[in-house]
Amino acid sequence: MGNGFGEKLRAERLERGLTQAELGRDLYSPSYISLLETGRREPTAEVIEELARRLELAPKALEAWSQPVSMSDAEYVLSGLYARQAWDLRDYPLAASHAATAAQIALEAKNTSAWWNMTYMQGECLMKQGRLKECQQIVQHLLEHPMASESAGLGVRARQMLAAVLQGQGQLAAAVEQAMEAVRLSENLPKGSTLIIGAHRALIGALAESGKLDDAWKYCRSMMDQTDEHSMSQLAGEVAWVVGNVAFMRHDYAEGIKHHERAARLLSPANDIELWARFNKASAAVRLASGIVEPETLSALERAELALSIVGGNKTDQLEVAFIRARWLYLTGDILAAVAKLREVHAERKMLARHTAGEVSLLLGKSLKAAGENSEALVHLEEAQRDFGAAGAADRVQQAIDAILEIRLAERRAAAARAEDLGPTG
Repeated sequence: MGNGFGEKLRAERLERGLTQAELGRDLYSPSYISLLETGRREPTAEVIEELARRLELAPKALEAWSQPVSMSDAEYVLSGLYARQAWDLRDYPLAASHAATAAQIALEAKNTSAWWNMTYMQGECLMKQGRLKECQQIVQHLLEHPMASESAGLGVRARQMLAAVLQGQGQLAAAVEQAMEAVRLSENLPKGSTLIIGAHRALIGALAESGKLDDAWKYCRSMMDQTDEHSMSQLAGEVAWVVGNVAFMRHDYAEGIKHHERAARLLSPANDIELWARFNKASAAVRLASGIVEPETLSALERAELALSIVGGNKTDQLEVAFIRARWLYLTGDILAAVAKLREVHAERKMLARHTAGEVSLLLGKSLKAAGENSEALVHLEEAQRDFGAAGAADRVQQAIDAILEIRLAERRAAAARAEDLGPTG
């Protein structure tokens, strides 16, 4: 059997917004579905018939799934297999290269489903490396293909990725627009689909970063309606993580702690250490942004640093974790250490999203003010104001302005006091 069955299975599953676990349910494990999709396991006639039934495919479709292996099929399967092996090893540059090769083979064979899936994987690999502009070009190319408009599932996946890429570049308004469209398209998918959850996550993240917390909370409630006691633990954990983030940002600390504690119980480093690292990074970040300095906050930060040291992560990940450590130092009163750490991060701020770079400049300005370096503090606070304005984060523009005004007011008062001490002259 050629790659037709595996690719068709994967394409039909993704178009319906199903995970491998959801498709397999009580009969087949996620690992078995993965083996089928990558061509590493041959399905029996009974398996083919059962999966086609679950995907609501006509029996005649089975004939197209069982074509003989051609030379291009074999080359495609090998390239796809290498791509997924490299992905599993977190060698994202190598995975991107193999995915691009597989996509080209599929294109020449006029296998559009295979081309779409491998091109999407190439985009995922680029995003993992922080090569956002290249990823954006690929995902926009996917959106221009008829498959993205013909299939709600593929359209949701592409727009969700584009929203994440735009947010990563600090284009928050555009990220909200793409994520909103992903959520709209996801209404055509079965309730509880991971794609519905993913679309909501993208929208909630973009809205929250834009300072539109009431809107973000509204979509949090909508996202929670998509899960129940039968949802997979990892999916439920990711939902709790996102809801907790927004609760912290809304200063509802009890609600934030409740959801993050649930996420910590449901997410396991044994299942996905990279996801576990991102959760702990996010938990430490939102707690510190809310001024919560407690042992659990430090534990989350240390877990994020440990996990990142294991998985590696890209340069952006490393800078973001270093920034969180700097915020911890600032809030615990170690101002000089905070300034030193922030200077390191600030030196490479161009690798961060515009609004994140603004956060670095804002905290550096505040730290310098606390160290008595008002002139340099103003330089960085004004820099933060520009970054937030360019990213469309209006609430944080005001934070920067308030910090600037506070310094200038203090300087005027000090000047007035000096003049008073000198008394009248002449």
